[in-house]
Amino acid sequence: MSIAQNKKAFFDYFIEDKYEAGIVLEGWEVKAIRDNRVNIKEAYVIIQRGEIYLIGCHVTPLGAASTHIRPDAIRTRKLLLHNEEIIKLIAKVERSGYTIVPLDLHFSKGRVKVQIGLAKGKKQHDKRDTEKERDWEREKGRIMRAHNK
Repeated sequence: MSIAQNKKAFFDYFIEDKYEAGIVLEGWEVKAIRDNRVNIKEAYVIIQRGEIYLIGCHVTPLGAASTHIRPDAIRTRKLLLHNEEIIKLIAKVERSGYTIVPLDLHFSKGRVKVQIGLAKGKKQHDKRDTEKERDWEREKGRIMRAHNK
């Protein structure tokens, strides 16, 4: 069940590989995410000291948040992956010029997971090609529907 999607990532990047990662959250964050108060459009993923972090993911605290906790809406959150996956990602990012972008935030067996993608940036002409392809698919669908009537 998807909570939040980053559709802009597919427009700005070629997604080569996808990984599902756990995310370290506090209690108030889980409650806010269940209430769909999350945005990953401006989020990105970095690698520091052999660990992977999600930065810029905005989780709006609920109004009835706990009184003894100061909620930080845009704090850095650690992502949980297997060590082999982390090593693979680090190698690709450092050597091949890839970047890691969050694609989707969803529930899996009651836990919040984030799908991250190993991505290569698109140039302006690639974005135009994507736009033309999308428009053509839409137009083709209209033609087929009109033809079938």
